[in-house]
Amino acid sequence: MLEGKGRFINLRRKTSKKAYDNFLVYIPVEVARDSGFPFKPKDIVIVKVDEEKKRVTLEKA
Repeated sequence: MLEGKGRFINLRRKTSKKAYDNFLVYIPVEVARDSGFPFKPKDIVIVKVDEEKKRVTLEKA
């Protein structure tokens, strides 16, 4: 199992009239570059949230 500590952040973007929230999950480099990591840059993923277990799961779309 690959494991590391990432970070959930809000990268707020402003245009001339509005501000938009962009929520990102940073995955540590050592995890993302591991040969067992299932995603590549620009992959489309499905995000599932288990509210009871407080878990987020990512799957390839």
